[in-house]
Amino acid sequence: MTSSSLPLVERLDRLLPQTQCGQCGYDGCRPYAEAMARGEASVDHCPPGGDEGARALAHVLEVPALPFDRSRGEHKPAQVARVIEADCIGCTKCIQACPVDAIVGGAKYMHAVIADLCTGCELCIPPCPVDCIELVLTATRP
Repeated sequence: MTSSSLPLVERLDRLLPQTQCGQCGYDGCRPYAEAMARGEASVDHCPPGGDEGARALAHVLEVPALPFDRSRGEHKPAQVARVIEADCIGCTKCIQACPVDAIVGGAKYMHAVIADLCTGCELCIPPCPVDCIELVLTATRP
């Protein structure tokens, strides 16, 4: 099956970075793709996809290209979260915040990030009461 024979929502979703960060105003990449396919959302809502992603979405939808909306956040290089082990108190708040289940650990035990699953969405950082999560650059987005 070629990419052009896939349903529109699937083609749009495959172009999105799958960070599930919500910066677009939707609960994740798939709901944003669905809204674009219905004509309810513009192609410029995804900071992780940047200008290049917005252009690719516009191409598929056959609409004019727009730069991504900077008021939604900034485009950053690919990154993943990392727990600073010595500082982690095992509160589980980061686990609850992770939209892709990339953080593992138990209550009152040190947590760890599965880098291959982490999208770098940053949603685990605000709930951490001890600021033990840092972001590190990675070669490419998952």
